[in-house]
Amino acid sequence: MRPMRFRTGWLARLLRERRLDRNPLRRGSDRAETLVLGALFATFLAVVPFATYAVASWAHTTYAREAQAQRAVLRQVPATLLQAPPKVTAYPGAGVVSLGVYARWQAPDGQLRTGLVFAPSSATAGSTIPVWIDHAGRLTDPPLGPAQLATRTQLAAEAAVGVLAITLAVIGWLARRSLDRRRMAAWDADWLANGPRWSPRR
Repeated sequence: MRPMRFRTGWLARLLRERRLDRNPLRRGSDRAETLVLGALFATFLAVVPFATYAVASWAHTTYAREAQAQRAVLRQVPATLLQAPPKVTAYPGAGVVSLGVYARWQAPDGQLRTGLVFAPSSATAGSTIPVWIDHAGRLTDPPLGPAQLATRTQLAAEAAVGVLAITLAVIGWLARRSLDRRRMAAWDADWLANGPRWSPRR
């Protein structure tokens, strides 16, 4: 019997906190607020899967097209290091450290270009490393890879969930503010009607 009373007490307390009890002091605005907040929460749970899927699909398609366009105009060429990377002392477990050194590569028009590239600390002068260049022969970032594509798609989906949550939270705040004004107006009306009977006469 005790576990049953515990469960019943917990349920009753939950209903009271959500203003779903039969307390005669509850106003219609209190119950309306509970219904509005419940509806917004249910909307969030119902819309999130569809919004996440739609935004993720759109983002994946958009970034995939961007990656394809980048691969069409960018090219990877070998760059010859003009100097050896400076020796640095890295902490144990740091792995390969990339350092900036000058290198030379050939542009699409055949001209030689020189610039600062990042090379592993184990590289030597005269060795080559692959670099990405644009149609003018300038150094550029590599095209979007599968890992970057997946990361950007995930970030877009998470942003969609955040925007949806903020939107519904703002709607709930506006609804609660409107209901608070109604509650204050109702309390003022009740006080004007019943206050004189409660106040002691002088």
